[in-house]
Amino acid sequence: MAASLAPLASVGMTGMTGEQIGTLMHQVVPMVATLGLEYGEVTPERTVVVLRDQPPYRNHVGGPHAAAMFAVGESATGAAAISAFGDMMDRAVLLPVTATMDYLAIARGDITATARIDGDIAAARRIFDDGARPEIDISCELTDEAGTVTGRLATRWTLKALKRS
Repeated sequence: MAASLAPLASVGMTGMTGEQIGTLMHQVVPMVATLGLEYGEVTPERTVVVLRDQPPYRNHVGGPHAAAMFAVGESATGAAAISAFGDMMDRAVLLPVTATMDYLAIARGDITATARIDGDIAAARRIFDDGARPEIDISCELTDEAGTVTGRLATRWTLKALKRS
């Protein structure tokens, strides 16, 4: 069974390096470890995750497969959400609600996903504390080694209260 994000509630994300967050994500989310995703900067304003070019994850035209591109983008938006709400993981779970991916160009080489929270973090916290499920929009731009924007991902995440036994 994967590890839980609940320990973040006591330490929060403040002061954690991208490498530390990457290690945690590799433990908590098996797909992250499978893809070997690398975490750089991780804040609500800017989260950077890299998928290195790997032949098993290429498509029929030699670039990264669409599913691999989606996975690195979704992982970046999730890490951005965790950076904003990590201190709440003892009472909530973050879940994606919707995601829309636009594939703009054939990517070549490593893919860098750069995500940012577009919604109001403080408002989402208030909504959750009032007993409802907030939703927050997080966008992500994917670029290849040449710096070409190859994709854009728009996601909406929610905070769902954990059931108490």
